[in-house]
This record gives sequence, structure tokens and C-alpha cells, in this order.
Amino acid sequence: MSRVCQFTGKKTVFGNSITRRGKAKRLGGVGKKVTGVTRRKFKPNIQKVHAVVEGKVRRVRVSTKAIRMGLIQKPLKRNYKPGQPQQQPQAGE
Repeated sequence: MSRVCQFTGKKTVFGNSITRRGKAKRLGGVGKKVTGVTRRKFKPNIQKVHAVVEGKVRRVRVSTKAIRMGLIQKPLKRNYKPGQPQQQPQAGE
């Protein structure tokens, strides 16, 4: 399963991790030197949450940014308690 947000489309992107050594010129040194460049990944914060999608409750993979932006609608909480008989809706009332 890919790490992609279903609402914002955020996904893993790639970049570089740059390693430097030395003392900065502004601190009295001769300058910072690059000693290595390696590839790295920036991964989005993807969560599995229950959300109402097209009128049905589904489990979706969304980024936390989409949750904070309010792009998903969470389902209502049920007030069912185990051990109690469920009340059937009356037809005609």
C-alpha cells in the first residue's frame, strides 16, 4: 500500500542530506566544506481514520494536514452499549 493521502495527494518526496565540516567564515574560519551528499526521503504523516465518503463510512488513509484542514468528515459516535436490548423503530410512529 502506498503512502499517499487520498484527499491532498501528499506522498513521499526525495531530497538530499548534505554533510559539512569546518568553521563558518563569519565565525573566523575558512568556510564550511561539503564532505558528502546522500539521498533521503521526506515522508508525509499518513493516518488511517474512519471517514464518511460518499455517504458511507470508510477507512481511509489521509495526512494529518487534511484532518486539521477539515477535509474529512468523521462519522457520528454510536451510543450502543453491550448487554442492553436495542430499541427497534416503530413503523407508523
